[in-house]
Amino acid sequence: MSLSLAVVVLLLVAMLAANLPWLSERLLFVFPSPGGHKTGWLRLLEWLVLYFLVGGIALGLEQKSFGERHAQDWEFYAVTLCLFLVFALPGFIYRYDLKDHLDKAKRRRG
Repeated sequence: MSLSLAVVVLLLVAMLAANLPWLSERLLFVFPSPGGHKTGWLRLLEWLVLYFLVGGIALGLEQKSFGERHAQDWEFYAVTLCLFLVFALPGFIYRYDLKDHLDKAKRRRG
C-alpha cells in the first residue's frame, strides 16, 4: 500500500469512527447498550475510545511505512483531537438536531 493511499484510508477510517457513537445505539457498534439507550456521556466516552483506537492504527501505519515512530509533542495530539472532533460533527448534528426534525416530519405525514 502506498503512503498516500494509507493516509486517505486512515482519514476515511477516522471520519467513520468519529461518527459511530452518534449513529448507533450499540456500544462500539457491536455490543447492546444497557437499557437499550446510550446517554450523552456514554457516547462521548465511546468517541474518546475510538479516538485512541484510530490513533493506534495511525501509529501502526507510521511504524510500517517508515520503520520508526517520530516523536510528537502535546501540540500534535491536541490538533489530532480537535480534528477528530470536527470529523464527529456530522454525526452529532444528525443525532441531536436532524433526526428530531426528520422524525417530526415523518409523524406529520403518517
